This record gives sequence, structure tokens and C-alpha cells, in this order.
Amino acid sequence: MEVSRKTSFSRRGFCLCCAGSVAAAAAGAWLTPRQAFAEARGLVSLIKDSAAMSPIVTHKLRNNISALEGSGGTVAVLTGPDGKVLVDAGIAVSRLHLTKAIADLGADPITHLINTHWHFDHTDGNVWLNAAGARIIAHENTRKYLAQVQRVEDWDYNFLALPPGGIPTEVFAGERSLRLNGQTIALKHYGPAHTDSDISVTFAEANVVHVADTFWNGIYPFIDYSTGGSIDGMIAASNANLAATADDTIIIAGHGKAVGTRAELRDFRDMLVTIRDKVAALKKQGRSRDEVVAAKPTAAFDARFGNFVIDPGFFTRLVYEGV
Repeated sequence: MEVSRKTSFSRRGFCLCCAGSVAAAAAGAWLTPRQAFAEARGLVSLIKDSAAMSPIVTHKLRNNISALEGSGGTVAVLTGPDGKVLVDAGIAVSRLHLTKAIADLGADPITHLINTHWHFDHTDGNVWLNAAGARIIAHENTRKYLAQVQRVEDWDYNFLALPPGGIPTEVFAGERSLRLNGQTIALKHYGPAHTDSDISVTFAEANVVHVADTFWNGIYPFIDYSTGGSIDGMIAASNANLAATADDTIIIAGHGKAVGTRAELRDFRDMLVTIRDKVAALKKQGRSRDEVVAAKPTAAFDARFGNFVIDPGFFTRLVYEGV
């Protein structure tokens, strides 16, 4: 993976979210030479170090739902008499900041945690949140990936399994519904998208939906082909999100601007479609990956979406892989 020297790991910038479960999970286990090399590579450590220092910004939405920005992927919290329900767990080293932000939302205990997919910036806090009382719910593929060594090829990185306390105990295949704190909470699997473990979390009465890493608001997304992701799947997920929302729906994004609108989601979808089609046409002409990157098929969108770790060249390479 190539990272621009100009990249700044700011509160939003460090939250690349494109890897897997925390390597520290296998404390006491021997690493193979390949795993040891991967652990020494440094980028994930840099992301974790940034998370440890990053402040948590709380966006209060409606119906006792808030979005917490600053610990990996955006964390949503629903408060009420049934206990706090969290969507995603952030990165474990930001526990002190995240604990305070969660406590500031009220005295209700933490009772439920929903993982939107398996990547470490969404699941690294599973262990401590489970110890704090959270039942962990996720798609069955999320449990599968968190329970084993998982390699992400585009990072040239191996991630170790979480310990038992971090593994989701309640899983589903297609859809699941919960009723907590006056909200009907609908969980729905997308199929292959950012990964093949992604789900949406809809708070029906509040008209709020957390679409996680199927929506990177204002930035180019990572697509994890190592665990079933695809550019066509990302577009299909965007279309599903548009079909399931209205103009007044609050849409929580996994990265970028944490709280988004349907118009921003539509712009994101249109960007994906346009770049996918341009890259596919160039590839069909027989151009190599490097030749397609040099052709700058993302140029019309770079000023808006290209100011992140997933820079235009890297995103073009991701799209090329999937068309």
C-alpha cells in the first residue's frame, strides 16, 4: 500500500479502518516469521497511536441516539432504560476517551454491542466492552474473521484472532431485529460490499441508519478484496442505502464526515459508478494497472474525495482489481 507523504493522521485521517482484528489479541502466542514481519510494519501501530491521543467528538442526533467520532470507525450509541446499545467498538487504545464520551451520555449500563463488520477499527474495543457487560451481535462472517488469523493483501498484513471475550456470541446470516429503548433496530446483511461481513443498522422510529464502511462520506473508500469486498458490491450497497432512506434520514457514515445526508450518499454512489465505468473501459482496452492509474480516471472527483489516506492512485488500483 502506498501512502502519500503529505498524509496527516488527523482525528478523521487516522481512521483508515481497513484492516482487521487487533494483533495484541494473541498475547502470549508465538508469531510465525510472516506474522512477526507484518506486526512490525508500523502503519497499524501508527493508527492505534493516533487513536490513543484523538479526542472523541459527540454528535447528538435524535431519539437518544448519538454518533461518536474519533476512535476508528464512527460509533453510534442508543441510550435508555434497556441499557446503552453501541454500534461498533472503536480502537481499544482510545478506551479512556471513549469511556468518558459514553458515560457523558447518561448513567445507563452498556448492554449491547453490534459490530457492522470485522475490521479492527470497528471491533478492537470488543473485549473491554464485553467485559463491561455488552452482548456482541454481528454477521456470521464477522465472527469467522475475528476468530482466526486474517490477512489483508492490500496492506500486506496479517491480523491475529481476538480473544474469546471479543468474539461475537450472537450472529445471523441475513437479517435480525431487536427492540430496545423504544427503538426497533433492524440489522441487515448487504452481501459483498466493503467486505462480505457488512451490515446496516437502522433505528426505525428515529429514522437514523448506520451504514458503516459502505459509505465513506467525502473520501475515497477502501475495498477489502481479501474478505469478499468488491467495487460492484460497494455500488450495490450504496443503491440499497439510497432505497432504504429518505431525504430526512440521518445517515451515519463509517469514515469521513460522520453524520451524512442522502444527497451526500448519492454523490458517493455516483462517484463510485463513474470511476468504475471509466476504469473498466480502460482495462477493456488492454491497459495495464499502471497505465490506468496514469490516465487519472478519478480526476473529476479528486478535489472532493482524494484528500485522505486512500489517495486517487490507490483507489484506482482498488477499482482496477475489481473490474
